[in-house]
Amino acid sequence: MPTPPSSDYVRSLRPWDAALIVVGGIIGGGIFLSPGVAAQRTESGLALLLVWAGAGVLTLIGALCYAELGARRPHAGGTYVYLREAFGPLAGFLFGWTMLLVIYSGSSAAVATIFASYAASLFGLPPTWSLPLTVGALVFVAGLNLFGLRLGAQIQNLFSVLKLLAVAALVVAGLFLAGASHSQVLATDPARHGVGFVSAALPVLFAYSGFTYLNNLAGEVRDPQRTLPRALTLGMLLVIVAYVLVNVAYLAVLGHDGLAASTAPAADVMQRVLGPTGAKIIALGVAISTLGFCNITLVAGARVLQVMGEDGLFFRAVARLHPRYRTPNTALLLLSGWAIVLALSGSYGQLLDYATFGDWLACAVGVATLFWYRRHDGASASFRVPGYPWLPLLFIGVVAWVVVMTMLDNPRNAGIGALIMLAGAPVYVIWRRLFSRAAP
Repeated sequence: MPTPPSSDYVRSLRPWDAALIVVGGIIGGGIFLSPGVAAQRTESGLALLLVWAGAGVLTLIGALCYAELGARRPHAGGTYVYLREAFGPLAGFLFGWTMLLVIYSGSSAAVATIFASYAASLFGLPPTWSLPLTVGALVFVAGLNLFGLRLGAQIQNLFSVLKLLAVAALVVAGLFLAGASHSQVLATDPARHGVGFVSAALPVLFAYSGFTYLNNLAGEVRDPQRTLPRALTLGMLLVIVAYVLVNVAYLAVLGHDGLAASTAPAADVMQRVLGPTGAKIIALGVAISTLGFCNITLVAGARVLQVMGEDGLFFRAVARLHPRYRTPNTALLLLSGWAIVLALSGSYGQLLDYATFGDWLACAVGVATLFWYRRHDGASASFRVPGYPWLPLLFIGVVAWVVVMTMLDNPRNAGIGALIMLAGAPVYVIWRRLFSRAAP
């Protein structure tokens, strides 16, 4: 039988709010900063664009799978709920454990640091302001969401629209104002003939991560059986178009070899087109984009902790919702506080490297629960992923390949990341023995 709603959340998120959460959860700072890594691993502009488009289509398949999962279980908790129901409470706990310790908290700390760097550059502040700005960003986005998700969603909508405008400004500048030759967009780079096309997909796929965050908030989405599939599909299509067009703009201005040599292609393009003013514009765009990403990450993660607390797999205090605003404020403050600790310690970057592959691994295992739901609940659902079972199997297979490639490329970091996840198993056993209430 379907699990009942975990808590009395208020369903205040409209379809457009939900779609912008998908956009904001994916577009952070990566598309403005690091597409050069993918260019280094391809031999032409055409190959690079195919990688970005192909990775987008793969992520869209994953989003469609999550759309069915959300329609079947339109409650707070997302991946945690799916793993708990399909594979048992230990699987759900390991996801929540890694989410709290590294994935969501480390992502928030790392991206808040990017925000601080660009905010300091924008306002001409010295480097000593970086840490206070990082902590201030995390405190700010946590505070926004203590007074109800409706207010937080309105602010998040603003962040998402502004980051899309920053993307649009970058595309217009690169394609129409730079006076660049569009003939070099698809040109081959002779210096990179024979480089690994496959390895280029790794950084690109990581740039598409974050599409699962909306499912964590499914308990607050209006008419979720209809809204979740539409929002995930629309949000992913917007991201794919944005990512491909931005890369076309980079190639038009910098060329494939110039993009491969650039560590900050967005800044390079805007500087070339508009000079110092362009640099300021893109710094503002990156700052807004990263701040919006932190906002979604913390809000989505807090819902996972709240459901874990309600299940007896975490402290009961985090299960409480604010009596007026119906928000998991204790869980939100806990996750935000741990992200601040990681930022202050300076260890977030290393921790994030250890377990980055765990985020996509969790996505693949989450999609695998779809097979359990089809057997357990039947094929009847308000939304069903097309091409079942082949599209879910394709997604799982490609992500499994990404995880294996990541482990082979950096076995030390991947091994430590696996140990972080597996360390949750004895913690789970101890927790169950110490606390009388058993998880479902």
